[in-house]
Amino acid sequence: TKKYANWIAEKLNAETMTIKTAIKKDIDYFKPYDTIIYGGWVAVEKIHKVDWFTSRIDSWKDKKMAIFSVGASPASYSGIDKLLDKALNTEQKKYAKAFYFQGGLDYDMMSLGSKMLMKTFSAMLKSKKNPTDEEKAMVQAVSHSCDLTDPKYIEPLVDYIKK
Repeated sequence: TKKYANWIAEKLNAETMTIKTAIKKDIDYFKPYDTIIYGGWVAVEKIHKVDWFTSRIDSWKDKKMAIFSVGASPASYSGIDKLLDKALNTEQKKYAKAFYFQGGLDYDMMSLGSKMLMKTFSAMLKSKKNPTDEEKAMVQAVSHSCDLTDPKYIEPLVDYIKK
């Protein structure tokens, strides 16, 4: 997520801020900005801390807004459309757009709980008798550490913001 945030910031000549820092800021802090982009990693079909962003969206209707999510799932995974659709409600979709970027996994950086969750998920998929092609791709994506990030994935978001 941080890598994508930096690539986006570079393309748009913008600054980045961690969610830990953003949470501490008063809503008025963001008034001077004309664009706000939130990025979060995906776990259990939810974008990490996206509620922080979506709870403020009504205050930012005069700004260009976007959400990007980063996960290990292949971009073609059918759950991605569902994830993006539920990231914003119908009203919020008038002011913001959600995007997905394929990232990867770094098991060395994960908490023990996250590692166990991912290994359990991988084992569950591997044990299926007749896995679909999508499930086979998912096993490949989550069974080991990998980095599938690519700056090309940010282009639709950058184009949307520049419109």
